[in-house]
Amino acid sequence: MSAPRGDTLRVAVAGAGWAGCAAALELTLQGHQVTLIEAARTLGGRARGVDVRGLALDNGQHILLGAYRDCLRLMRRVGVDPDAAMLRLPVQMRYPQHGDGMDFAAPRLPAPLHLVVALLRARGLGRADKLALARLNSAAKWMGWQLNEDCSVSELLARFDQTERLTRLLWRPLCVAALNTPPERASANVFLAVLRDSLGARRRAASDMLLPRLPMGALFPEPAAAWLEQNGGALRLGVKVGALDQDGDGWRLDLHGQAPSSEQFDAVVLATPALQSAALLAPLPGSAALCAQLAGFDYEPIATCYLQYAPGTGLDLPFYALEDDPANGRWGQFVFDRGQLDAAQDGLLAVVVSAAAGAGELARDDLAAAIAAQLAHDLRRPQLANPVWTQLITEKRATFSCTPGLVRPTVSTPFPGLVLAGDYTASDYPATLETAVRSGAAAATAIHAWNALPREKRNLSHDRGASARDSVQ
Repeated sequence: MSAPRGDTLRVAVAGAGWAGCAAALELTLQGHQVTLIEAARTLGGRARGVDVRGLALDNGQHILLGAYRDCLRLMRRVGVDPDAAMLRLPVQMRYPQHGDGMDFAAPRLPAPLHLVVALLRARGLGRADKLALARLNSAAKWMGWQLNEDCSVSELLARFDQTERLTRLLWRPLCVAALNTPPERASANVFLAVLRDSLGARRRAASDMLLPRLPMGALFPEPAAAWLEQNGGALRLGVKVGALDQDGDGWRLDLHGQAPSSEQFDAVVLATPALQSAALLAPLPGSAALCAQLAGFDYEPIATCYLQYAPGTGLDLPFYALEDDPANGRWGQFVFDRGQLDAAQDGLLAVVVSAAAGAGELARDDLAAAIAAQLAHDLRRPQLANPVWTQLITEKRATFSCTPGLVRPTVSTPFPGLVLAGDYTASDYPATLETAVRSGAAAATAIHAWNALPREKRNLSHDRGASARDSVQ
């Protein structure tokens, strides 16, 4: 571990999702004494494990990208081998063979040759569709994958004359899956950042799609917590931060669920959801503007429907794209064969419904039945209409709505030694695991830099910032 330039700090990290675990890890590596506090009894936040009929499942099916450098780096740091823990596939968008979809799959060739070959080989796309894709890709590269003025994804696609078929089969499902926001309301700049690191990646491996073989908790949060305790940190599960107050040069946290009920720290990372962080900050003088920003997000749900079939039931590929059409009872967007990821889940399929507000209006059994019927139709296998059992899991606040021009808060706050971490913080990425991990690393860097200041200067920048904020208010 590197020695800190200033004093060794006692740091509380509130929230043991991916952002909090990353912050705790980085702070420990910097030489600080870290206590990781989590209100739940499980780790992982909104990417956590659940027990369903004796199976260790996740609250949602995830896909990571090879471009998630910080996720992969920290996994390796805590002893997880990404190549063993995840199935690596070249970037692809493949629909069931017998439908009206497309089959686009990159070979294992160097970039950008892999995409050129994939486009030439793509089935289900006409000449106009392929030219439209190449046109948008070339224009995005020329623009540096960024617009001077943000707009909706739909407006971006119209601006570059994308065909209806390409939009329906590629751009819309990519946008909904990556941003969890319909293209009519989604940020073009954030979408372009995703395309930059997938279709536009300079290394083919960066565009690869990574499907977890392990439960999400075992992929990073659980080994990160174990590593933390092995390296002198502390983990407290089932403990909620009820309040925080400035106490001299540090912070006093009221902790519910353990004794003592109050504890002092030199610095704090709030890696709790934005609304919870706003509630904790609200009593502090000068917090009004930040609290309004934290409380101002709109949210989008994600639903995952697990369907168990007889042993041996599976897909020809690890996953397929599905064409959704809510008006005609088609809700599924992607289906995953869990048995190809974990042999203990033989016969289990997982269907994802992103931006699932409309799906949430249906009764759970009705939604599951509609998804099963969609699978039976699209895969031409009538038996899939009758699973042995189904389990629908909906994360109501899965991500914030990733709208054009949305201003997200930085990890810094107007308070000395207090920073934020979470996938909602400022980034060119949407609310992904990589965004969460990067925010945790940034929060740790901010605290370490603040600690390196001379003691007499640590509060100076805070006082100036608070005065400026008060004058605006």
